[in-house]
Amino acid sequence: MAVSTKSDRITGILAPVLTPFDRTLAPDPKRFVAFCRVLRQLDIGLAPFGTTSEGNSLEAGEKLALLDALAADGTDMGRVMPGTGTCSIVETARLSAHAVKLGCGGVLMLPPFYYKGVSDDGLFRAFSEVIQRVGSKALRVYLYHFPRQSQVPLSLALIERLLKAYPGTVAGIKDSSGELANMQAMIKSFPGFDVFTGTEAVMLDVLKAGGAGCISANANVNGAAMVELFRNWREPGAAGLQEALTAFRVATQDFPLIAALKALVAGACGDQTWRLTRPPLMDLSLEAEDQLVKRLDKAGFKV
Repeated sequence: MAVSTKSDRITGILAPVLTPFDRTLAPDPKRFVAFCRVLRQLDIGLAPFGTTSEGNSLEAGEKLALLDALAADGTDMGRVMPGTGTCSIVETARLSAHAVKLGCGGVLMLPPFYYKGVSDDGLFRAFSEVIQRVGSKALRVYLYHFPRQSQVPLSLALIERLLKAYPGTVAGIKDSSGELANMQAMIKSFPGFDVFTGTEAVMLDVLKAGGAGCISANANVNGAAMVELFRNWREPGAAGLQEALTAFRVATQDFPLIAALKALVAGACGDQTWRLTRPPLMDLSLEAEDQLVKRLDKAGFKV
């Protein structure tokens, strides 16, 4: 399996699931659930409400409703890791507690990101307060390190402190820094701490170092190829699989990521409402979409 819960811990490939909107820019639970079914059929885990999901453009009630829709559809919630980190400890605790109630395998938690230059003491206090408010041994927190976007990095010293204070609860991290050395340092420093790379471009190296898998935006459209590498990273052809993943990422990197992925999904399923993004993002122009499709076709990629 490309996504497993050995000792109730998630590993493998997860997609920060794109959020479909209707013409009023409200989330569409029916299309969301249908898309998640497709991902799960490909053995891709679900990490809704991350960056690619436009998670910070969704309010708490919308996220809760989408999670409830997934559970009502019979989704194996042990393979779901929703993003719950917000700037409010109250909202973060509310989302995280609901995820635990539904049996989610973990929650992906950004630090409070509005205030910059905060100390490790302040970040520890924020994570600690949320964990205590949820108050459940079933909670599994996966930290979300994305310093370029959040401007609030998570240091090794902070991670060590959280692991000592909440062993078993603080389970892992998604590292979207792109810095392989940082991921390798976490894997080496914290045995049993599950490190997911946020970019498939270094996936093979992270797996070789002992990483848990990959949570990448491109899993929404190129996840099957990521699953193949995860299953076969010890095999002789693994380097070639990694090269193909990197080539796909390079082919798409000049386009606004979320809008580009939504345009690709829209083209694949014939539903143009998939192109819709919430402000302040802009939908991909038809000209840019044409360029993207031609670039992928030239490189031999099919969504």
